[in-house]
Amino acid sequence: MGDQPDLASQRPAVMSLAEAQRAVDAAILALGGYWPPLANLARLFEECGELARAVNQTHGPKQIKAGEAQRALSEELGDTLFVTLVLANSLGIEAEEALRGALDRAAHRISPPGIATPERPVPPQDSLPTETDL
Repeated sequence: MGDQPDLASQRPAVMSLAEAQRAVDAAILALGGYWPPLANLARLFEECGELARAVNQTHGPKQIKAGEAQRALSEELGDTLFVTLVLANSLGIEAEEALRGALDRAAHRISPPGIATPERPVPPQDSLPTETDL
């Protein structure tokens, strides 16, 4: 371990997705390389489950078991983001481009209030949306 560079000290305080992807790549290569995409996808689902448990413990009815530590939401979300970038790297996908595409698709679903579209019928005035379809 003493021969490996300190990757944390080389990171800028604020990173673009492209910079984050490069930092994740450096970390994975320092750890021995990438797993196959399906293994990375399984890791992502595992991290999503850990994030779901932490959210449920913090904002839902899930009780923390005796001897179990409360999971930090930011840590679990960070792990999920890290593995998402690992998967993107293993598939050769630029995360910024993928996110830009998702934001563009979401923007096309947005219409002025009161105007129905096939994707978004006008809800009753007294109702509030309970979920977002991205």
